[in-house]
Amino acid sequence: QVQLVESRGGLVQAGGSLRLSCAASGNIFRINDMGWYRQAPGKQRELVAAITSGGGTDYADSVKGRFTISRDNAKNTVYLQMNSLKPEDTAVYYCNARITTTRILTSDYWGQGTQVTVSS
Repeated sequence: QVQLVESRGGLVQAGGSLRLSCAASGNIFRINDMGWYRQAPGKQRELVAAITSGGGTDYADSVKGRFTISRDNAKNTVYLQMNSLKPEDTAVYYCNARITTTRILTSDYWGQGTQVTVSS
């Protein structure tokens, strides 16, 4: 069994900052790519940021320069630092990780989702 547990999101004013974390636990052999997605009401889930096992990163155009993804491999944790938040960043945020288990099976795993609300 593998679990991804996200930190709580919250309510923040426009221009503010918030940091999300997501810790993986269970029968983990290796964590490959990790990422953050978000889904706003009435919209499809979209990729926000991704990070490879080697630390390479990629961002959605809408968050470049404002969000930073990082990971601590020793803690099996991925972070999303969100600065200069805008009302359009309001969404449920989900972490994702491609994990190889101790049975050498590789699958995508998802966190439970956490609400981020940015007020104007």
